[in-house]
Amino acid sequence: MKDMPDSEVIHRLRILADKMRLKALEMAYRAGSTGAHIGPALSCIEILACIYGAFMAPGNDHTQFRCRNVFIPSKAHCVLSLYTALAYTGHFSEYELDTFELDGSELTGHPVMNPTKGIEFSGGSLGMGPSQAIGLALAFRRKGLNGNVFVLLGDGECDEGAVWEAAMCAAHFKLDNIIFIIDKNKLQYDGPTEDILALGNLSDKFRSFGFDVNEVDGHNVEELYSTLRKLVSDRNQRPKAVVALTVKGKGVSFMENKKEWHHARLSKPQYEMAVKELTSRT
Repeated sequence: MKDMPDSEVIHRLRILADKMRLKALEMAYRAGSTGAHIGPALSCIEILACIYGAFMAPGNDHTQFRCRNVFIPSKAHCVLSLYTALAYTGHFSEYELDTFELDGSELTGHPVMNPTKGIEFSGGSLGMGPSQAIGLALAFRRKGLNGNVFVLLGDGECDEGAVWEAAMCAAHFKLDNIIFIIDKNKLQYDGPTEDILALGNLSDKFRSFGFDVNEVDGHNVEELYSTLRKLVSDRNQRPKAVVALTVKGKGVSFMENKKEWHHARLSKPQYEMAVKELTSRT
C-alpha cells in the first residue's frame, strides 16, 4: 500500500477491518463451548487492521527481524483480531482460520510464536510485551536497523508494574523506535478499569514517563493510520504511545461495553444477530 494515495489506503483498511470483524465473530462462534475472547478482540480490530494492512512486511517476507517493523501482542487475548489480520494480509491461508482452537491447531487461544505464520512472539501473561520490546528496540538500534516495534497493550494490563518499568527504560534509553498502543476500552475481566485499579489519565501518565503521546479514536481508521504513519518515521529520541479510545465488543450492540463478553460463548441466534447487525451497515 506504500505507493497508493492515502484515500485509497484508508478505504482498503476499512474494508480489511470490516472483513476481520465478521470473521472474528465466526471464529468465536465455531469455537463452541470453548468460548473465545470476543469483546477485547473487537475493540482492537481497527488497530490491527492498520498495523498489518499498512505498516508490516508482506506475508511472504518472514525474514527474521529484517529492516522492517515488528508487532508484539502484549495484550495476547487479541488473537481473533491478530489471526484475521495475519491471514488477510497473506501470512497464512485464510482457510486456517477455521481451525481456531481445534485440537492440534496452531491457532490457539493465546498466540504461540510461529514466524512462518507471522506470529513472532508468544503471549499470555499480561505485562510482558513492553519488556520484550525494549530489548528488541535496543537491538535494532545497535544493529543499525530502521524498523519500529509496535506493542499492543490493554488498559487493564497497565495495572501491571512491569509495564511502567519498561516505560521508564524506553524513555531512559531514548527509544524512538518503539510505539506502545494502548487499547483503552475501559473494561477488564473483572469490570471497569477505574473500579478495579484506577489508572487516571493514561495519556498524562505516559507523558510523565517521557513519552510522545497521541490520543486517538481507536475505531477511526483514518485517524489511526495518519497517526501511526507520522510516528514510524519520527526520530525525536522519545518513545511513543498511542492511547486508542475504544469500545469493548465494538460493532455488536449487545456486546458493547459489557464485561461479560470479555471471554464468552456465542450461541447460533447471537451469532446470526451480530452478523445481521454488522452486514446491515455495509
